Amino acid sequence: MQLIIGTKNYSSWSLRPWLLLQHYAIPFEEIKIALFTEGFKDELAKYSPTLRVPVLKDGETTIWDSLAICEFVSDKYLQGRALPKSVEDRGLCRAYCSEMHSGFFAIRNEMPMNCRALRRLELSDEAVAECKRVDQLFSEARAQFAAQGEYLFGKFSIADCMFAPVVTRFHSYGVALSEAGQEYMHFMLKNPALASWLEQAKQETQILADYELGTPLTP
Repeated sequence: MQLIIGTKNYSSWSLRPWLLLQHYAIPFEEIKIALFTEGFKDELAKYSPTLRVPVLKDGETTIWDSLAICEFVSDKYLQGRALPKSVEDRGLCRAYCSEMHSGFFAIRNEMPMNCRALRRLELSDEAVAECKRVDQLFSEARAQFAAQGEYLFGKFSIADCMFAPVVTRFHSYGVALSEAGQEYMHFMLKNPALASWLEQAKQETQILADYELGTPLTP
């Protein structure tokens, strides 16, 4: 099984399935392509029908969407364990994943993922509102599932994978959260798989000017 990803420091979409595979120690070959470099689209064309990452190749099967990859991996390799057990909780978890997957455009546009950054940004009212919505989602999930564990839905799930890039953004740009949101963010940053991604991202040398926004945070 191969997972084709972009540069770890910047590729939020790549992080999601990579985190799921790493957290559950599912063997795979990582193929990393430095995005927005000379010839990168030609390299992507060997794997990706959309010329985007991530892409999962498993035998004759190719899956080219981060959420679809996570669902596929959960179904085939985890007996569905990457989603909650009950039908109701799985439905709620999928609602969380879908809202993240299809929304929060102000956060995406104004707060580029940059794992090396510790900076302050001036956010639009729309971006601030979206940050508050994410914080609300974190707080509500933790209130409902705290007794089952410290992840959003108690045990680690696809929802944690989908929101992991936002966690890194909130950390990078010093976004203030509620107590519950802050506790979840700190817990996620200690996840061994996510910590490994962040450490590897910091070792990369590619710099994309459009992703290097904000002024340095002071201690």
